[in-house]
Amino acid sequence: MTKHFVLSAVAAASTLLGGCSLIPAYERPATPVPAHYAQTAPTAQPAQESTAAQPAPAWQSYFTDTQLQALITLALANNRDLRVATLNLEKARAQFQIQRSALLPQLSAQGNATRGNSETTGELGNTFVAGLAIPSWELDFFGRIRSLKSAALAQYFATDEARQAYELALVASVAQGWLTLLADEELLDLSSRTLATRQESMRLTQLRFDSGVSSELDLRQAESLVEAARATTAQQQRQRAQDENALVLLLGQELPESARAALAHTRLASTPPMADVPAGLPSDLLTHRPDIRQAEQQLLAANANIGAARAAFFPSISLTGQYGSVSRELSDLFQSGSWGFNVGAGLNLPIFTAGRNMANLRAAKVDKDIAIAQYEKAIQVGFKEVSDALAGRNTLREQAQAQTAQANAERRRLELADLRYRNGVASYLDLLDAQRSLFALEQADVQTRLLQQINQIQLYKALGGGWNTPTTATHPTRNTPQQG
Repeated sequence: MTKHFVLSAVAAASTLLGGCSLIPAYERPATPVPAHYAQTAPTAQPAQESTAAQPAPAWQSYFTDTQLQALITLALANNRDLRVATLNLEKARAQFQIQRSALLPQLSAQGNATRGNSETTGELGNTFVAGLAIPSWELDFFGRIRSLKSAALAQYFATDEARQAYELALVASVAQGWLTLLADEELLDLSSRTLATRQESMRLTQLRFDSGVSSELDLRQAESLVEAARATTAQQQRQRAQDENALVLLLGQELPESARAALAHTRLASTPPMADVPAGLPSDLLTHRPDIRQAEQQLLAANANIGAARAAFFPSISLTGQYGSVSRELSDLFQSGSWGFNVGAGLNLPIFTAGRNMANLRAAKVDKDIAIAQYEKAIQVGFKEVSDALAGRNTLREQAQAQTAQANAERRRLELADLRYRNGVASYLDLLDAQRSLFALEQADVQTRLLQQINQIQLYKALGGGWNTPTTATHPTRNTPQQG
């Protein structure tokens, strides 16, 4: 019966661990942004206001370009920053398990051998001890340890959200990097063709100058345009190489040969379109952004730390226990009659701490206020990013259409200027001006189409990777990390 006394005492004490919790009741702060975005007026029956939650579209259904999908897959498998974020999650999981283990007693085996004079007889002899021991174990009557466990769990979830936020940013960055590289290739091709055209024009001007038909002024103007095109071509080559290096860094490996082959024949205008955003988007979709969920988990951790700070004002009770055998001979150590146990309890009641506990509580409350402000700021930043992307969606479309029409008009102007120059009606300066204007407009046309597609990527990222979520936003179900 005495053999199981310690374990019975532990079991009895464990029933007392469901004590009160001093963690303040959590209420999610009100969203400090309008209910809808200004650029998307609410409809009578918004597509997203369904009662059943729908999964947010995966990036595969948003980015339908097969080559881009392959690049994103490579990045998710090889990107080193994402790997670090995953390892940080494993570290947070271990830290939570460490904190959770404090709720249960720790059992350890102990053994000891000493040699010395007996206090009663003064004879020299040996003493052998072996058994089990429970080190100091705090009974969590006031929820201090459980509050710390809740804070550690919230930090684990916050770390998980940080990993998801980086994964979302990585997908968007790879998509933007690939489209930028396509634009670089298109701009480089445009610069090379313009350089070749201007070199041919200079050759013809040189022949006209040698024949006395053109002046040296025409020749030098043609030469200036050639050198300008050559400088622009060199600049585009440098920019393309730098953008490829940036994409390679995101991928974590060299650009695949299939991607290099696709660069030769793919243009921005021919890339598969990305999914469009429906009308009537509610602003509470922002709560599904990983960075905003991360901020809320950090708020929950700060709220739990208040409970731990409050519990420090109350007494703490700790138990210790030992059960084992003591013998003067090693051979008799495990014989009957040598077994025994002891159980101890300790009480710590704060009386005077020079204001430390109160300062800790004030600091915990301030940390919560900071976390609230950071949570609200994260929502406001997200609202701004979505609003900016929505504002750019329509204006960039109109800008691209206008610039394409202007470029077409400039091409016709160049044809007419060339015809008039060849017939001696217009000066060579008119022809050069038309060439310069067309080249600048063709470059701007490519850059605007790139901005238009990047804006779609930014909207996808700003909405947290999708928008098929109900307006009554709820967090996804989480699994508590198991003891490892």
